[in-house]
Amino acid sequence: MLVLIPFAALLTHAFSGGPSGFFRAISQPEAVRALELTIFCAALTTLINAVMGTMIAIVLVRDQFAGKRIIDAIIDIPFALPTIVAGVTLMTLLGPLSPIHLTLANAWTGIVVALLFVTLPFTVRTVQPVLETMSLDGERASVTLGASPWRTFRSITLPSLVPAILTGAGLSFARAVGEFGSVVFISGNRPFHTEVASSYIFMLSQSQDFEGAASVSVFLLFVAIMILTVFAAFSRRWSARLG
Repeated sequence: MLVLIPFAALLTHAFSGGPSGFFRAISQPEAVRALELTIFCAALTTLINAVMGTMIAIVLVRDQFAGKRIIDAIIDIPFALPTIVAGVTLMTLLGPLSPIHLTLANAWTGIVVALLFVTLPFTVRTVQPVLETMSLDGERASVTLGASPWRTFRSITLPSLVPAILTGAGLSFARAVGEFGSVVFISGNRPFHTEVASSYIFMLSQSQDFEGAASVSVFLLFVAIMILTVFAAFSRRWSARLG
């Protein structure tokens, strides 16, 4: 009920002007540009997370090194840190007065970095448990038969990790398309340039255009649910093949 009641209210607002009003709201030039930028940045973030998150999970599970527990704990910081704090931190680090002389503010690259920061744990934490329970017998047999480390990973390890990677990727994408706090400062919110969908929705609500805000929100929700459903379907099919 906690999910369905707000969702029903959102749908009611989105379609208060009928289907034509809904499509008119999401087809406004500024809305289209904000949605395109959001989906592009979310997709790129998801791809990077799928690769880097898997690599980090492998290192944390398979390797032993000084500071491993500290790094493992750091991975969870985005879960606990308010996203607006992350936004301020990233703006301080990568803004015009960057102490490391690297400015990514008011650019899509800064948006991607912010999204990477808040979505990194999803892939790591979905892949890590699978690696911890995975038997090493297949990998050892592959090495014994003369396979290279890369071929062993590609043929033995990676196929077993694909369902978990897809699950983490889906969660990363769903979180990224709706992210606001971490990107609101570093993006600059320039219409038609660096304005993401969440900032556009906030602008509409501040202008008392609640129907438009609800319409764009429903569209984002639909995209997120669609991606989660597709990734879950691929994950189940892949697991069935492995079984």
